[in-house]
Amino acid sequence: MNIEQIETTSKKNLNDALSYVAWVIALVATVGSLFFSEIMDLPPCLLCWYQRIAMYPLVLIIGSGIITRDERMKNYALPICLIGLAISTYHNLLYYGLIPESITPCTKGISCTSRQIEWLGFITIPLMALTAFVGVSLCLIFYKPGQK
Repeated sequence: MNIEQIETTSKKNLNDALSYVAWVIALVATVGSLFFSEIMDLPPCLLCWYQRIAMYPLVLIIGSGIITRDERMKNYALPICLIGLAISTYHNLLYYGLIPESITPCTKGISCTSRQIEWLGFITIPLMALTAFVGVSLCLIFYKPGQK
């Protein structure tokens, strides 16, 4: 093998790994949100529900795309992920007080700004969701389907 073949092989392996990394992040986020609500009894706010609606299908879409080697998986998953990212960004801006609480959609149930978890003084549920959506989005953006 020459250097060019090694580079091509490593780029293909990295590209293939991106879809698996995106799937693992989506799976961990899904299991984590279920753990917080079902095991720790932390009720999700309205924006958390919307983010779940965007994150949960990603596990199935990305997973089935990997299994079937569907090159269109990115086309299905990325728009849903970007919608979740937008909701999560809004939620974090609201949570950290950069958007006034008076324009919140959280009128029933738990407030979207209530502090349920704050690990190490800054790791919150909205921040974990934002991190997951950013991670999945970046993996999907850099993933090049059909790259041989």
